[in-house]
Amino acid sequence: MAQVEIGLGKNGRRAYELDEIGIVPARRTRDPEEVSIAWQIDAYRFETPLVVSPMDSVASPKTIVSVGELGGLGVLDLEGLWTRYEDPEPLLAEIHELDDEAATLRLQEIYSAPIKEELIGRRIEEIRASGVVTAARLSPQRTAQYHKAVIDAGVDIFVIRGTTVSAEHVSGRAEPLNLKQFIYDLDVPVVVGGCATYTAALHLMRTGAAGVLVGFGGGSGHTTRSVLGVAVPMASAIGDVAAARRDYLDESGGRYVHVIADGGMTSSGDIAKALACGSDAVMVGSPLARAAEAPGHGYHWGSEAHHSELPRGERVHVGTIGDLQSILHGPASTSDGSMNMMGALRRTMATAGYTDLKEFQRVEVVVNPHR
Repeated sequence: MAQVEIGLGKNGRRAYELDEIGIVPARRTRDPEEVSIAWQIDAYRFETPLVVSPMDSVASPKTIVSVGELGGLGVLDLEGLWTRYEDPEPLLAEIHELDDEAATLRLQEIYSAPIKEELIGRRIEEIRASGVVTAARLSPQRTAQYHKAVIDAGVDIFVIRGTTVSAEHVSGRAEPLNLKQFIYDLDVPVVVGGCATYTAALHLMRTGAAGVLVGFGGGSGHTTRSVLGVAVPMASAIGDVAAARRDYLDESGGRYVHVIADGGMTSSGDIAKALACGSDAVMVGSPLARAAEAPGHGYHWGSEAHHSELPRGERVHVGTIGDLQSILHGPASTSDGSMNMMGALRRTMATAGYTDLKEFQRVEVVVNPHR
């Protein structure tokens, strides 16, 4: 793989963001109505390849149910406001009214309240009662402590999500989570991440995970790049992890691990390009934070924004443009790719000549680094 000389003592590989690539149309096009964007992981089938990011500004029990009814999968953050407070609505309203200077400090104060184990079970049961597939997220640091409450409540898909998750975490302070043993002992599919390299993804796949998250999450509300200097362009990261999926399929004798692009996708075009690079589904936050039903009321933030020692995110204003139905399935009243996102994906696939997502992963792309 070609290396670029950064200086006499350091080489680096050129990598690409999603906005640096384009999808090439084919000689044969399709009718968008004949295109399937359905996605299946384990025993669960979804009519859209969309996973709602576990962020309090997007995913409440109510919005998760709504997204499930619209064909997607919502993930509840079990370390968020819904498991710390009986009624977080007044706090969500307060967060909406904060000025920018006070936002980070106040978020840290609000999220310092302890997680209540009984609320974990109650929130999962609320979602399950609606009949949609129930998914919930814990960080690797809290998975061992709370996973039993999650399983006992009947979660369908368990998500272990952090900014960066490895299969070989080393710590002299505490016994790290043994992902392989943990996943082996569970009776539910586990999605784990994020990761951004071939090697890290391959190791996560070997733990028995049903899906791997690619990227650092957070997207528009994430400041990991500026705080830690850690960044891998998304198009290249997806391509690398998709290669790990291919090689693990051979290594394991046919076990397919789903690749889910996580973060950095704000338009329907970004979603299409993430799938074209090799992801099976996408996890998005900010596009849905703009829904009228979103608990953030036009603001968006992730778990990194209220870290007690080193915040790596911020509360951002994204505004409100329409309801969930119009953002996902239309009709659209904007021309910037922020509405009817799934309809746009169908049209992209039809223009490129593909009728299902697995075929679409083979679509030709071009690089346009000067965009």
